Amino acid sequence: MLTDREQQIVELLRRDPLMGSEALAAAIGTTRASINVHLSNLGKKGVILGRGYVLATEPGAVVIGGANMDLKARSATRATPGTSNPGEGSMAPGGVARNIAENLGRLGDRVHLVSVVGRDALGETLLSHTAAAGVRVEHVARTDDVATGTYTAVLDADGELIVAIADMTATAHLGADHLRAARDVIASADIVVVDGNLSREAFDLALDLASGRRVIFEPVSVPKAAGLRDLLDARVHGVTPNRDELAALTDLPTRTDRQVRQAAAALHQRGIELVWVRLGERGSLLSAGDGIVEIPSVPTTVEDVTGAGDSMLAAFVHVLLDGGEAIEAARFGHAAAALTIASPHTVRPDLTPRLVSATLESAAPDTAAPHPKEPA
Repeated sequence: MLTDREQQIVELLRRDPLMGSEALAAAIGTTRASINVHLSNLGKKGVILGRGYVLATEPGAVVIGGANMDLKARSATRATPGTSNPGEGSMAPGGVARNIAENLGRLGDRVHLVSVVGRDALGETLLSHTAAAGVRVEHVARTDDVATGTYTAVLDADGELIVAIADMTATAHLGADHLRAARDVIASADIVVVDGNLSREAFDLALDLASGRRVIFEPVSVPKAAGLRDLLDARVHGVTPNRDELAALTDLPTRTDRQVRQAAAALHQRGIELVWVRLGERGSLLSAGDGIVEIPSVPTTVEDVTGAGDSMLAAFVHVLLDGGEAIEAARFGHAAAALTIASPHTVRPDLTPRLVSATLESAAPDTAAPHPKEPA
């Protein structure tokens, strides 16, 4: 008969049989030595037969990029520029890649995060929280050279972003050695998500290491999209820009839908199969080369927009991992984004596939209904 702690360990190993004792200890809140004792007992009981023996063939994702702490300040009333505004602040783990990984972990997917954080208290908090959400963090490197990155966002009273400052110096330390150390999990992943926080050298190497895998590129911002655009080629399966990022990736105008189609076609010509363009409240356009589908957003109330795009992409990947079509995945992504926007959390702690599905089903009929393809 298994003890309660052994049951916890077994559940975590069912999600990822390659999970190390350090990650198990962080997820459960105990010591590595204690975990090793439990693993030994589980081996004696015949419950585990070796690392990766049972579940190693399950599809999983690797997310490569930024991990930092989010510092959010929200004005109590409509913000007045150039002066102090009353409000409230909060701090929680963030970073585009890390947020995507946590959302995937909460959706029940096997996921590894590849990133860099400082060897400091913020980095320790970030790793413990992320591991507890079901994310494998063995390939998050620690460095003494720089502090854990921060993302400082100022929100208006309605939760809309006014301005944000991102200190991603730690992520800039993600180099060839770190990526090569994770090459086995990258090469065995079903989907690899890479965010735009990587240096050009790291981004290029990540695409090479992920050869043969479905790679999804999240540009993150206009400057970062512009800095990496010439590296985009057939090694990338899909990109997920907004209008401005799409313009930066292609050096083409994207103000009208016609221009968006033309810009998406330019990326298809480079060998990129999927171009999923976010249009804010309107929804998104999904281009698969032979046509474009417009997908409306899921109605919601705005509590905080931070992290909506990250949950949207994670839910998209979740459906692809399960064998779903891209259109189905995009609709699921919009429902996850709506849930995040309605929450004060950057990543909802109660996120589950059932909750996302229920949100999608309860949306207006035209939100979930298929939309005809239009010529590209």
